[in-house]
Amino acid sequence: MAKQTDPAKPQGRWAQIFKLFGETIKVDKAALPLTLLVSLGALAVGILLAIYGSDNVLFTIIYLVLGLFAAAMLGLIVMSRRAEKVAYGRIQGQPGAVGAVITSSIKRGWRTSEVPVAVNPRTRDAIYRCVGAAGVVLVAEGSRTGTKTILDEEIRKLKRATPGVQIHVFYVTGDSSGTPLASLGREVTRLKRTLSRAEVSAVNSRLQALGMNIPIPKGIDPARMRPSRR
Repeated sequence: MAKQTDPAKPQGRWAQIFKLFGETIKVDKAALPLTLLVSLGALAVGILLAIYGSDNVLFTIIYLVLGLFAAAMLGLIVMSRRAEKVAYGRIQGQPGAVGAVITSSIKRGWRTSEVPVAVNPRTRDAIYRCVGAAGVVLVAEGSRTGTKTILDEEIRKLKRATPGVQIHVFYVTGDSSGTPLASLGREVTRLKRTLSRAEVSAVNSRLQALGMNIPIPKGIDPARMRPSRR
């Protein structure tokens, strides 16, 4: 009887990290030199402190250990940022990229969703919505012309449903006129807070009741649609 082969074991966390860094280095030629420069700089500072900072042997060892630790940590941080930039560059311009980014990078009490609240049926451009302490954020994915009509409609709905709540608009257009996908999460979380937690929950509940403005694909009969059993 033939011996059954064991299924491939999943890669460990560090193996996945090194694989990601390897792919990043292939795409981003500046990632490795920049990481080495930062790491060696931190290590050099630690060595200099160990040599000239104190005559005490204990402090010399501490400075060396701190230099090694700082070199490793700063190197990981720099490479992680470069890997993140490469990952965002790969999905830039793809439908649904904004939804993936806002759900993964915008947290800290924000209500987000991968599902757009409005879609242009002709161009497939979309509008995504986030609700947080800064108010309501609308993110337009696609061209400015393709999102103009549905964006204006969403803004009118927001002003009627949540009067007085601050509305912020970001455009992820893939060109210099919009917000880069890699910077979207950072830009949103930097917005000034104007709502309390209770107000955020109230605003989000009210907007959830509005539903979504997503057109039904052609060929589908709404009367025959059944809910998913998953």
